Amino acid sequence: MSGHVTAPPAALADELPTWVTLLRAPNPGPMTLDGTNTWVLRAPSAEHAVVVDPGPADEGHLTRIAEHGPIGLVLITHGHPDHTEGSARLSELLGGVHVLAVDPAHTIGGEPLTEPGERLGGFGLEISLLGTPGHTADSVCFLVGHGDERVVFTGDTILGRGTTVVAHPDGHLGDYLTSLELLSAYRGIPALPGHGPALADCAAAADFYLAHRRARLDQVRAAVAAGARTPADVVAAVYADVDRSLWWAAEWSVRAQLEYLGVGIGESAPGVSGLEHM
Repeated sequence: MSGHVTAPPAALADELPTWVTLLRAPNPGPMTLDGTNTWVLRAPSAEHAVVVDPGPADEGHLTRIAEHGPIGLVLITHGHPDHTEGSARLSELLGGVHVLAVDPAHTIGGEPLTEPGERLGGFGLEISLLGTPGHTADSVCFLVGHGDERVVFTGDTILGRGTTVVAHPDGHLGDYLTSLELLSAYRGIPALPGHGPALADCAAAADFYLAHRRARLDQVRAAVAAGARTPADVVAAVYADVDRSLWWAAEWSVRAQLEYLGVGIGESAPGVSGLEHM
C-alpha cells in the first residue's frame, strides 16, 4: 500500500448506465492519464442533456460535446484548467447554457454551487451536490440517479487509476480525508472519475485511498524522524519509487502532509501549477 499506486483503486465497472456517455478529451499525459473525462448525461426521453466537466479548450472535443445537444446544464467538479478551460467556448457553442461551479470564476450565467446536498436542475435526473474539498478547495462530486441506478461523478477526488495529488496550498489533506470518508458511504455505487476508467464501487475506492493516505503519513513521519529537513528531502525518501519527473507533484502532497501533521520544516522548490495524479 505504501508504494506508488498506478493500478485502479477498485474493480472496474463492467458498463456505464445507458444514460451516460463518456467523451474523452485528447489531452493524455502523466497527470491526466488517458485524458480528461467529459460525461454527457441524458435521461431516456429527456430533451436536454447535462454535461460534467467540459475539459480543455480543444475545438474538436468541444464540438463533439455540442453534437450531443440540446444540453441544458454544464457542471464543474473543480477549477483545474484540464476540466474548465473549454467551459466558456462550450457555453457559446450551446447558445449560452449555464455552467455551474463552486468557484465564481468558473461559473457562467448562474449562481455558484454552495450548498452540499443541493439538488440541481432536473432534466429527468436526480442530481445532488456532494461537497468534497481536499484535492482543491473547490472540489465537489455529483451523485446522479435515474430510476434505480445511481453513480457518483468524482472529478479528481477519486481517479480511475492511481491516486490523486492534494494540490497544496489550495488543497488540504484534512479536508481530503474527510471527503474520502464521506464517499466511503456510497457502497456499491459506481464512481465515474475525471480521468481513467469507471470504477464499480465508489466506497471501495475511497477505502483504498484512505488506507493509502494513512500509509503515506506514516512514511512522512518516519522520513522527518530520520532527518529530512525540507519537503524535497521528504519526497526523495517517500516517493523514491516515483519517476523524478513527477517529484514536483509529489511535493504538493508532501507539503499538504506536513501541514496536516503540524510539522514545520524548511523550504525547497516553489509550488507550480499543474493537475492531478500522485
